Amino acid sequence: MRELAYTGRKMSAEEAKGAGFINAVYPNRDAMMAGVREIAQTIASKAPLAMRGTKQVITFTRDHSVEEGLEYVALWNASMMSKVEVQEAMTATMEKRAPQFDD
Repeated sequence: MRELAYTGRKMSAEEAKGAGFINAVYPNRDAMMAGVREIAQTIASKAPLAMRGTKQVITFTRDHSVEEGLEYVALWNASMMSKVEVQEAMTATMEKRAPQFDD
């Protein structure tokens, strides 16, 4: 990261992917939009409360120590996990179907 900041050089998409700065490289706009829609559909299929919690935890841990982050995750999981969502996820897995969550 420092090299890029110091030199201001351009980085190819493949190099950026290899460095972990981006997740995927697409051959064109249409392929990219299809890939992004697939990711969005996957995220949208997850339990809404779990997604909100994941966002909160990621944001919190960015600005705190590992220990504080782990404590926050434990607290969040203990207090916010929805019994209904967990049961639906487990039932759907056993029935080999996509879970249906209320937003």
